[in-house]
Amino acid sequence: MRQRIGRADPALLAIVGEGFLSRLSFGLVSFALPLYALQLGMSLTQVGLLTSVNMMVGLAFKPVGGWVADRFGLKPSLSAAIGLRSVVSLLLAMAGTPWQLFSARSVHGLSIALRDPAVNALLADCGGKKAVASSFAWYQTAKSLAGALGKAAAGVLLTLTARDFSLLFVVAFALSALPIYVVARYVPRREGSGSATVAEPASSAAVTADRPPPTVQPTTRRSGPARLPFIGLGFLVSATAYMLANLFPILATEYAGLSEAQTGAIYLISPLLVLSGPLFGWLSDHIGRKPVLLVRGVANTLSSVVFLVSPDFAGMAAGRALDDVGKAAFRPAWGSLMAHVASFDPRRRAQTMSLLSMGDDAGEIIGPILAGFLWSTWGVAVLLTVRVVLALATEVYALVVARSLPKPGQESSEAAVDASTATG
Repeated sequence: MRQRIGRADPALLAIVGEGFLSRLSFGLVSFALPLYALQLGMSLTQVGLLTSVNMMVGLAFKPVGGWVADRFGLKPSLSAAIGLRSVVSLLLAMAGTPWQLFSARSVHGLSIALRDPAVNALLADCGGKKAVASSFAWYQTAKSLAGALGKAAAGVLLTLTARDFSLLFVVAFALSALPIYVVARYVPRREGSGSATVAEPASSAAVTADRPPPTVQPTTRRSGPARLPFIGLGFLVSATAYMLANLFPILATEYAGLSEAQTGAIYLISPLLVLSGPLFGWLSDHIGRKPVLLVRGVANTLSSVVFLVSPDFAGMAAGRALDDVGKAAFRPAWGSLMAHVASFDPRRRAQTMSLLSMGDDAGEIIGPILAGFLWSTWGVAVLLTVRVVLALATEVYALVVARSLPKPGQESSEAAVDASTATG
């Protein structure tokens, strides 16, 4: 980070706090919603669709969310997303039919489409050029910890209230709405992602003999890498990782023969491992993104091998731990990479980051579907073998894509050429 954590940017602390409370609320909802849907008589297939519909809607509307963030500002977009997300919990508290649950989850998808591009661009601004990955690391660490705490708290709350789902959703609403004041108070308003380079006081805009007009640079899009390869990278990494994320409880109980209690105990490892996120953020900022990005592919490969050769408690725990470390490494490096690619077009930075994150979201949706198909058709061994092959292929693809990014010196030279051409 630009400053040591003790003197951190208040805006960054506000965004991290918002991420913690939002994921705490989401942890409550994600634990309770499938149980509530089953109580309403929905089938397992319908429950699976219900838990994914928010990601589908968010994926479809993210380009619009990125445009809104660039057009109306990052802070207004984030504030609107918080408001929509809070409404979702109230809608769930009042829902009594399956179609009402689907409607509420669709609204949640719209909030995701608004929130993610704005948050990604704000984190990039807070980190500056030297600590982007660290900003994403602290944010992801806060979310991961809150997610684990939210799921644990949901189980306790439902037990104490005799499965009062409405009360749980009201608590989730309160947690979701808490960050509104913090964001309003401490997050500065920026008129779009590129405002830091676009906005300039009128008094400083005078043209001198040795200074060109300040409006030339922001309107010129620097020559940058194509976006599609990076969208593909996000898709491959996310799909490989999420092939087992939602199926792990079934893998542990049906394949490895563990009890529900043993499987639940494995999840207690996650909060400890996600604390490695800031370390990976620092490594990404100071050593380089490439080796940190590769950690997730290595982790996915090794975890699949461990699951395959050691189907017992130790193997399941070790494999899950490897996947958690891979996730902690990938998020800050991926955030830094998105910020780098988006920096070539400052006026549309939020839109670019929304497009890049769409690949990540699509992988999160497709990965479990592919895993379920492979498992039900050919068995666990084929599923884990395919995951190993995909992880290795993703490693090679990541190395190829990384070469398309200009080196720091090359990037500066290109920017200088663009500026001299525009003023010549």
